[in-house]
Amino acid sequence: MSFPLLTATAALPAIGAIVTAAVPAAQRTVAKWIALFFSLGTLVLAGVVFARFEPGGDRYQLTESRAWIADFGVRYELGVDGIGVALIGLTALLIPFVIAAGWHDADPLETKSSRWRPTQGFFALILMVEAMVVLSFLATDVFLFYILFEAMLIPMYFLIGGFGDRAHAGSDENAAKQRSYAAVKFLLYNLAGGLIMLAAVIGLYVVAGTFSLSEIVEARANGTLEMATSTERWLFLGFFFAFAIKAPLWPLHTWLPNAMGEATAPVAVLITAIVDKVGTFAMLRFCLGLFPEASKWATPVVIALALVSIVYGALLAVGQRDIKRLIAYASISHFGFIILGIFAMTSQGQSGATLYMVNHGISTAALLLVAGFLITRRGSRLIADYGGVQKVAPVLAGTFLIGGLATLSLPGLAPFVSEFLVLVGTFSAYPVAGIIATSGIVLAAIYVLVLYQRTMTGPVNEAVRTMPDLKARELVVAVPLIALLLFLGVFPKPLTEVVNPAVEHTMSDVQKKDPQPEVEAAK
Repeated sequence: MSFPLLTATAALPAIGAIVTAAVPAAQRTVAKWIALFFSLGTLVLAGVVFARFEPGGDRYQLTESRAWIADFGVRYELGVDGIGVALIGLTALLIPFVIAAGWHDADPLETKSSRWRPTQGFFALILMVEAMVVLSFLATDVFLFYILFEAMLIPMYFLIGGFGDRAHAGSDENAAKQRSYAAVKFLLYNLAGGLIMLAAVIGLYVVAGTFSLSEIVEARANGTLEMATSTERWLFLGFFFAFAIKAPLWPLHTWLPNAMGEATAPVAVLITAIVDKVGTFAMLRFCLGLFPEASKWATPVVIALALVSIVYGALLAVGQRDIKRLIAYASISHFGFIILGIFAMTSQGQSGATLYMVNHGISTAALLLVAGFLITRRGSRLIADYGGVQKVAPVLAGTFLIGGLATLSLPGLAPFVSEFLVLVGTFSAYPVAGIIATSGIVLAAIYVLVLYQRTMTGPVNEAVRTMPDLKARELVVAVPLIALLLFLGVFPKPLTEVVNPAVEHTMSDVQKKDPQPEVEAAK
């Protein structure tokens, strides 16, 4: 029997979570190092998966299949494609930075709320989220994916509600209420989507007689499985609704600003850079793979919603006074670009959307973690409480600027490549949508540059006059992320090589081909 590499990659952080949680209460530092060790071990295994993946090989590779709930036809089936391997790499890469950035975020406080900050629990929950996210990118059994899709809500709920932002303006009691509200809103929104998805999963089994993704896709391709048009559309809507909440897509987005605003910066990165990617990934794997005709039927409406997300998120980001909520609304705009690329139904658009998932994760992590370092020093999330930071902490200001420039997709940084591909793919199929989406670029420049100007330039605010610059641990977090943004900005080939073949399979599922350019014949 070959070594179950995919299972090991997902199981290692789960084991790490158990070991971390079992560390005695007084050994907080030991728990931190154990969590970091297991996250780095997961990164090594993810690197092995990436190295063993053959871009020109089978669609799903390193597959594993075991009987699980045989009476209901549920199997433990795993497999990785090019899109999955890229997102597993992103997840495994970011978790060590999340842990390092949150090194002191769960240290006990001398307040009544200190009982909600067990250090071991904080890092164990992060590792458990990593395990579930990785496994969700690997699951090729629809029911197994659904279980993971819902189960990851539990640790995220406790991370948001139990380990909130200490820079919250107001009383400790008020801060606890705000955290509780954000956590409950996050949970209820996603549970509502999950319940509707469960009905669609059951309906899919009734129609197909199996939960195996590969079997259903193959049966649909060779004509042995046919769905009534109305049935396919209803099932598509059940899946898409859940994924649109997770993504998040307007108007199902309202939980994200609350969750990111009340969570610590590392947990906010966990939400928007990692967990939310499960929604957009699932649109590619399940919506387009299982329901190709319904996906094409819904395309005009989804594109319209994506455009609203792009413009609406960017406009609200421009008007924000809270640093973390600004980044949250910017992420809503960016997820609009990702969904637009997916449903443009062109190879450039879907390749760009997949690259956008990865590049958005890296750029948002860089900006949000540095913003977290800034907020921790000042004790406030309000933009108005800053000014002149670049004069007293130039390295912090410089890393903040690069993270912001990546967010607005400056050429030479990784997000530019993915945003360019999304727009090219959209323009070729839907020119008007491409034009509207371009306005999001202009608005991004406004909210990023205004944020930098108000916080980093101008007269030095008295409250930041003694602010220290980035320390060694913080540089270890910020510098590699910035270096990766620069590397992938000028050399995206390592990602495009594995992503493009998977996109070709997806395009084949929906039976779409790229529009041919119209060239006038020479006279």
